[in-house]
Amino acid sequence: MELSNCTAFFPVKSLSHIKMFSLETSSSQTLPSRLTLSAIIPVRDGGFAFRRCLQAIVEESPPSAEIIVVADGDTDGSWQVGKEYGAKVLRIPIPQGPARARNLGAHEAQGDILLFIDADVLIHPDALRQVEAAFHNDPHLAALFGSYDDQPGESNFLSQYKNLFHHYVHQTSQEEASTFWSGCGAIRRKVFLELGGFDESYRKPCIEDIELGYRMKRAGYRIRLSKNLQVKHLKRWHVRSLLKSDFLDRALPWTDLILRHRGFINDLNLRASSRLEVVLTYGFLAALVGAYWHFGSLIVAGACAVFLIIIGRSVYQFFLRKRGIWFTIRAIPWRWFYNFYCGLAFAIGFGKFFFSRQNSPQVDRLALEKGSSDKT
Repeated sequence: MELSNCTAFFPVKSLSHIKMFSLETSSSQTLPSRLTLSAIIPVRDGGFAFRRCLQAIVEESPPSAEIIVVADGDTDGSWQVGKEYGAKVLRIPIPQGPARARNLGAHEAQGDILLFIDADVLIHPDALRQVEAAFHNDPHLAALFGSYDDQPGESNFLSQYKNLFHHYVHQTSQEEASTFWSGCGAIRRKVFLELGGFDESYRKPCIEDIELGYRMKRAGYRIRLSKNLQVKHLKRWHVRSLLKSDFLDRALPWTDLILRHRGFINDLNLRASSRLEVVLTYGFLAALVGAYWHFGSLIVAGACAVFLIIIGRSVYQFFLRKRGIWFTIRAIPWRWFYNFYCGLAFAIGFGKFFFSRQNSPQVDRLALEKGSSDKT
């Protein structure tokens, strides 16, 4: 199915208007004989990677599954590739972001389970059946997500480092998750609609999946990190794209989300050990600067470096096993640089949050005063 102008068919901003459902299941109810699945892939100028993504999904899809491609203002004919592979195609003329694209796909989907897949990943064999089985066997499971595998599609150092670190974090985190990941993540359709879908105020690839996960947990739903559910990431990372993604598109908005929810979750990238590494990284840098005036500060810098290695030893051992000593040596400064800009993002985000809270009462007071003066 092709829609030349999605906004004409879906005039609302989000899915919040849709009737709410409940996931509560009586113990006397029997499991459904089969759950149907809808794979939803948002794409914008996906190129050859998108063709490979679709090929893998088509090869692994059970007969009952449907594939929905949402072309978010693409200019390279990605929507035609979707039609070529027999997918149901929705087209958005002007890019509105993956959150909007996924919501539109979910609204069109007929499956019991919505499986969101990024356009630059390859699913592993039997992944779709694995998702179906997980929900079939656990009727109280609301959502699950997987991870990148340890064999990224691109061979340059930053692509290997970025994706291997993602794999490590997901593979070493607790299975009862506190968030969600839409790179390869599934959710019951009725839960998704009940919660209103992704927040469409995120107009670019950002933390819309994390925010949805937070809402799911607040609503009391269970989310599972399925470590056997893995996909191969085909994206090629460079310094500029990595910093833009990590700092502007994730760290800054994630900081805002954390502060609005008033609490850290000891999970994935927010584990206590990761936060301690950020503090030690800034201690290391401060001691190096202080060494200009006091040579003894080098001892403090050395101690911080040793503790950074000790705290991060498990990830460095992982890199060593997977890629060898030279890769691990290069990964250490990138890890510390990551700590640096994550700390910087938190400081900026906290400052913005604090001053916005400080100014809000003043704005409210002025508005009340103006209202009172108008009445007189």
